[in-house]
Amino acid sequence: MKVSRIVGLSLLGAALAVGGAVAQGKKWETVKIATEGAYEPWNFTGPGGKLEGFEIDLANELCARMKVKCEIVAQDWDGIIPALTAKKYDAIMAGMSITDERKKTIDFSNPYAAGPNGFLVSKDSPLAKMPGTGQAFNLSTQQAAAEKAIADLKPLLKGKTIGVQTSTIHSNFADKYLKDVAEIREYKTTEQHDLDLAAGRIDAVLADATALGGTLRKPEFKDFAIVGPSITGGLLGPGVGAGMRKEDADLKAMFNEAIAAAKADGTIKKLSEKWFKIDITPTT
Repeated sequence: MKVSRIVGLSLLGAALAVGGAVAQGKKWETVKIATEGAYEPWNFTGPGGKLEGFEIDLANELCARMKVKCEIVAQDWDGIIPALTAKKYDAIMAGMSITDERKKTIDFSNPYAAGPNGFLVSKDSPLAKMPGTGQAFNLSTQQAAAEKAIADLKPLLKGKTIGVQTSTIHSNFADKYLKDVAEIREYKTTEQHDLDLAAGRIDAVLADATALGGTLRKPEFKDFAIVGPSITGGLLGPGVGAGMRKEDADLKAMFNEAIAAAKADGTIKKLSEKWFKIDITPTT
């Protein structure tokens, strides 16, 4: 009886030990990362269906630093968070800004990029003379100045149609600050609103200036320009990070360590200059 009891207790102790190890976090050997594949130059589908761009290169760099196999898949933007919570992949790297609203559902790594925003317009449009061009304001640290800069835009934007990608910080910004004077038209992808702008069906596109820079490098957009003030902070968030499920705290720690190392040795600077022609390494 005593022997069987001791053996039973030993087996129970072993089971609890194994259970404790599992509870502390899984062993990550492969990390499956979703990207949109339609947000050039952040991430896009190149010739032959190959995923390319800043975040593809960075994801592979981070996986190497985390000593895991990197598996990158394309996922439509409008379903990218639900599919993460449904465990179809482990993380998102898709030009996704860190916001308080998104953090209600998922968690984020520290930022790996922080880019400006702007309006893309035709050079012969009245909007080409938009006030605040070349200036930058932060809604978190310069709220009064930032909101004045936004107010200064409204007379020129009255009655205009502005294209934004749905479920983005730019659609949220336009809904809060501009819908009282302009029609806000939402699109599933940035390519769709770019095409409507080129065709004259909308007056402007509001988006991340780094993505707009990629648009401007296309021959059909040689007569367009990025204008208006760059507004950051506030509901626009502190930058772009990797999204992951709240329960995967160990994976978040791995990403944060890898991002910090990639910032420190200049890897993020090198990749951002390669793809955006400017350094968008975050300062925080």
